[in-house]
Amino acid sequence: MATDRTNKWIFESFIKEARDTPFSGWDFSYLIRTGRMAEAPLRWNYFNVVLPYLRKADTMLDMGTGGGEVLAGFQLLPPVTCATEQYHPNVAVARKRLEPLGVKVFEIEEEKEPPYNASLAFDDAFFDLVINRHEAYYPPELMRILKPGGTFITQQVGSLTNVPLVQFLLGKTIPVSNWNLKSAVDELKAAGFKIIQSQEDIKFYRYYDIGAIGYLLKAIPWTIEDFSVEKYRDKLWELHIRISEDGYFDTPQHRFLILARKYNDKYK
Repeated sequence: MATDRTNKWIFESFIKEARDTPFSGWDFSYLIRTGRMAEAPLRWNYFNVVLPYLRKADTMLDMGTGGGEVLAGFQLLPPVTCATEQYHPNVAVARKRLEPLGVKVFEIEEEKEPPYNASLAFDDAFFDLVINRHEAYYPPELMRILKPGGTFITQQVGSLTNVPLVQFLLGKTIPVSNWNLKSAVDELKAAGFKIIQSQEDIKFYRYYDIGAIGYLLKAIPWTIEDFSVEKYRDKLWELHIRISEDGYFDTPQHRFLILARKYNDKYK
């Protein structure tokens, strides 16, 4: 372990970096490419799950596209491909990346309370495929915009994600919502969807320095709504010491995947 003086200098440099380094779109390569943050692999690959359905679709919607990073990775997109994004700073990034690919990006007004994405600006029965990676959705609205036999594919962030990290920084136990595979499947079934595939996995994120944690929490402000490196400096220092002693800090990565079909007599 470094001396107290060196450790303090290292901490201050990480805090400055977390505060001053810009973040745009939904791109965490700044941390991942250097190995400062690592994600344990899930039991499925979102890209490979979506690809067979995307290849057969004529019309597709990507909900919550972020900066368009994931959608652009599919390259050969359906003839009519649309994307939505609520987080205003991401919209220009997404349009710059996706519009040259023929994707129309719609900015959605950011909602403060549920139901989220309950009124989308698309015609009834318009899409063959709706994909959704880590975005909120409203099952009845999905039923409205999907064609009969259309498919909804979503990978969601479960409610156990990052709970120990948040509790450490807040210094208290927090209530955990019931957002998991079962609750999401129940909602979709209640709206009339037929579930054709579902999986859940709980792995971990591993952080190797406090700068990576500070950068992440700044980039995802809804994790701790009042987060700033200045306000949480004392708790960040405590966590920095823990990382210095242990070499890393792990926190849960909770994900689940659902493929659902808009039921009708032809597509059961």
